[in-house]
Amino acid sequence: MSDSFEPQIIAFCCKYCAYAAADLAGSMRLSYPSNVKITQVPCTGRVDIVHLLRAFENGADGVYVAGCMEGDCHFVSGNLKARKRVEYVKKTLAELGIEPERVEMYNLSSAMGPRFAEIANEMTARIKKLGPSPLNNKKAA
Repeated sequence: MSDSFEPQIIAFCCKYCAYAAADLAGSMRLSYPSNVKITQVPCTGRVDIVHLLRAFENGADGVYVAGCMEGDCHFVSGNLKARKRVEYVKKTLAELGIEPERVEMYNLSSAMGPRFAEIANEMTARIKKLGPSPLNNKKAA
């Protein structure tokens, strides 16, 4: 894969933990790729299967959901619901012949700014290795 490929990655981040961790990473001046676009959600439990699939349809090469630590969700079980949905999307992508590694779930606390930057870098490296999403015909045209 060419070094010029810059993957588009969407990160659905819980307002209370993962988004706060992203904010902390910024405050700490930790660098992570600018191709990671953060979408703040009230709770990852609000991220539906359709949102994950639509992100790919709209040009994302990779998608991840980042929520509260398991057992510490501000809405009790939102992050557990999100994990099940991410697993369902992984299975769906695999059935379609698309790498399930393009979607992932992470758990963070608001104090984990360095881990947020690390995840963004890891996800970007993973997607660079996989190459452009086969669902993204716009880039090929």
